[in-house]
Amino acid sequence: MKSEAYLFAGVALFFLLTDAAYIWFAREPAGIAALSVSFGMSSVISFFCLINYGRKGLRPEDRPDSEIRERSGTIDFFPPHSGYPVVTALGAAVIAVGIVYGVWIILVGFGLLWPGVLGMVFQFGTRESR
Repeated sequence: MKSEAYLFAGVALFFLLTDAAYIWFAREPAGIAALSVSFGMSSVISFFCLINYGRKGLRPEDRPDSEIRERSGTIDFFPPHSGYPVVTALGAAVIAVGIVYGVWIILVGFGLLWPGVLGMVFQFGTRESR
């Protein structure tokens, strides 16, 4: 994660210098805000990567002497059969259509979206279902 931290620190430095030049020459609030937020977000990512490197050290893919088996094993639990992603996608699509055609359709979309999201979150919440 050390190289990623340096990469995003370089991106943050670029946005900081660009923001300073934009403040000096343009003085336009929307561009200043966008560049400032970009600097902040890339700084947060750089800080996260640096802290993660300090905690965990080098990853197996960063070391030349590592073995493939060091990263093998169970990744996570993925549900085999679930209708909730389809309901969530339908709700998001109805919300997108509602942005074009009217607020009442957005409300119908949220009515479809929330059961899908809550179903995905709580479907495998108990230890017995795993």
